[in-house]
Amino acid sequence: MNITIGSRGSQLALWQANWVKDRLVSADTEVEIRIIKTTGDRLQNAPLVQSGMKGLFIKEIEEELAAGTIDLAVHSLKDLPTDQPPGLVLGAVPEREDVRDILISKDGKRFAELPPGARVGTSSLRRQSQLRKLRADLEFLPLRGNLDTRLKKLDRGDCDAIVLAAAGVHRLGFRNRITQYFAADQVCPAVGQGALGLEIREGDRKILPAIEPLDHAATHLAVRAERAMLRHLGGGCQVPIAAHAVVENGKLRLLGVVADLQGENVIRAQASESIEDPEALGGRVAEDLLRQGARAILESL
Repeated sequence: MNITIGSRGSQLALWQANWVKDRLVSADTEVEIRIIKTTGDRLQNAPLVQSGMKGLFIKEIEEELAAGTIDLAVHSLKDLPTDQPPGLVLGAVPEREDVRDILISKDGKRFAELPPGARVGTSSLRRQSQLRKLRADLEFLPLRGNLDTRLKKLDRGDCDAIVLAAAGVHRLGFRNRITQYFAADQVCPAVGQGALGLEIREGDRKILPAIEPLDHAATHLAVRAERAMLRHLGGGCQVPIAAHAVVENGKLRLLGVVADLQGENVIRAQASESIEDPEALGGRVAEDLLRQGARAILESL
């Protein structure tokens, strides 16, 4: 059997695609990776929030998947919109990497130790909002580029610290650069953060059996709840919405966060539910957030 994986060309995306490839390869399976350039890759000099587009890093890959020129798309799940195109489905979600955000500072200072006015680089409004709640005296700067580029910007003095997802830093071997981990209930992660999404054509009887062994049930349940909450709120990965779900003692627990851009109003909601209906849990937490005023925040963005 031959399988063609579609992937972005960044170092992290190719690490992820090769991780999947290594697990699919067997005596009778040949796997090829096809690099596809996305809109997000072309907009390197513009803040993501100004693009006004959902699915910046996956649109062209999904088009190739729908057309049949690739068999499987490997995404960072946090980049995958909740409204997938007709005919495409999430076939498997492997076990999640570390879900937390991390700080890398130039001089080894932890977040609380950064001096007033220190410049913190991050491309995420979700991170900026929650971090401003913790330290309104810091300056937050937009920071684009792959991990290596961001580290070089930090080292040359463009900023004093950067905030990134732990998963990518771990996967690319830069764990030794990490200054501090933020607890998930302190800086709530992005929906699907740390997880991979293996997207296929609906009803594909060749590819689904091949990727099913890679699916991790607890991770898949957790991200279903997170994505259901995001779908209910009507937001995307560029909006200050955060969620973190875990399976504990046979139940699914979900924390959801919506914040304004200034970090002055950070709304939180949490609930637990049986693992049978993660979508219901996501809707329940979303409704709690809306009752507390999240709708006004989202409409103002």
